[in-house]
Amino acid sequence: MRRVLALALLSTAPVLACATPLDGTWRVDLTTDPAKPYTQPMQLTLNADGTVTGSFYNSTIEAGRWKDSRGRLCASFRTTDGVGPYHTAICLTGDTATGQTWAEHRNFLFNWNAVRAPTAEPAPTP
Repeated sequence: MRRVLALALLSTAPVLACATPLDGTWRVDLTTDPAKPYTQPMQLTLNADGTVTGSFYNSTIEAGRWKDSRGRLCASFRTTDGVGPYHTAICLTGDTATGQTWAEHRNFLFNWNAVRAPTAEPAPTP
């Protein structure tokens, strides 16, 4: 009976985040013309069960997985623009991240780099 109760509790427990260097907010550089810088935010949470949650390009991550192997921490996930899926892969490289996004319905593959988004400074206390 105790095993059944323990399994029931585990199956209803929330998935907890697993603190990794890839967790957090990133600023993705999607610039195509150096004279017109263009970035978008990406928020990643790598969960202990191997799933990824968060958002990219103002779209919620619908499905994602992450893995740390062969000396690399990487994640892959899917978002959508309401017309079709965007498949994104990202790997941590030192303090930066490199990735690519593929949108078959738009016939493009885009390679990009990302840096940690600056953290907001706390408001001064009076």
